[in-house]
Amino acid sequence: MNRRDLLLSTAVATAMTLAAPLPLSAAPADFPYNMKTMSILGNDMAYVDSGMGRPVVFLHGNPTSSYLWRNILPYVADTHRIIAPDLIGMGQSSKPDIAYKYADHAAHLHGLLDALELQDAVLVIHDWGSALGLDWAHQNPDRVSAVAFMEAVLPPVMPAASYEAFGEFGELFKAWQTPGVGEKMILDDDMFLQVILRQVGVKTPLSEDVMANYTAPYPTPESRAPLLAWPREVPFAGQPANVAKIINDYSDWFLASDMPKLMFTVAPGALIPPQAAEWLISRLSNLQAVHLGEGTHYIQEDYPTEIGAALAEWLKSV
Repeated sequence: MNRRDLLLSTAVATAMTLAAPLPLSAAPADFPYNMKTMSILGNDMAYVDSGMGRPVVFLHGNPTSSYLWRNILPYVADTHRIIAPDLIGMGQSSKPDIAYKYADHAAHLHGLLDALELQDAVLVIHDWGSALGLDWAHQNPDRVSAVAFMEAVLPPVMPAASYEAFGEFGELFKAWQTPGVGEKMILDDDMFLQVILRQVGVKTPLSEDVMANYTAPYPTPESRAPLLAWPREVPFAGQPANVAKIINDYSDWFLASDMPKLMFTVAPGALIPPQAAEWLISRLSNLQAVHLGEGTHYIQEDYPTEIGAALAEWLKSV
């Protein structure tokens, strides 16, 4: 067995070990909002923009879309203006022939947020949406007044010192970042959607109806290009250097900020495991922490009611 095949088989075995056979999730599948579009850099960005009042901006990561927030948005929609974009190449946004690196996503998403002329905004962020959101907030501190985050790209986990430092998920990222191996796993075998999102990243595997909404934008290997590009932007040992610097810069700013913050955590988690949660609690000021229970990464699917209710209550005091 050559090195490529060995790495591939090891990573697949790791993922399947993490995926436990459980009953399907009963989370509602319907998406009760119409999408708007705006042309940014010549490409259509799709987004929810509904309601009146202070803007609350929901930012998703890989491999999801604004659909991730469907069962949380209603808790805020009656009292606030809710905005939930689809990142470029994802969800209902355009899928141009670009590299889908962090800089591409930032140029499109930040361009949309700038065009919406947001003021006094609250960010609700997850996964790569947290990096993009905190980066934008760091650049526009006068336009963001509070941040709610979950499974976010923050220290002490990110940027990661090595694959080994990332624990059991390090082997997967090593495979995804290896030329030829990542293409087979994510483009050809649709692993990020069918294994990571559907089973590994949730407490209860997602139903066929829910998965149909998540997979609809990605019918071909070519359409899944953003899903492979994202894990290759995750910095290990300081590379890619531009992304590592962005994470370090906004993290330093966020750790020093006294703006109101709301953190949702689960155990064992992925980006914010219990030890990382304690680290953040000890260093972030003006922080309210809510522990939801057992979970891994896509906690919006496991705890929409708890997240929505706590978010709505917190917004009353922010």
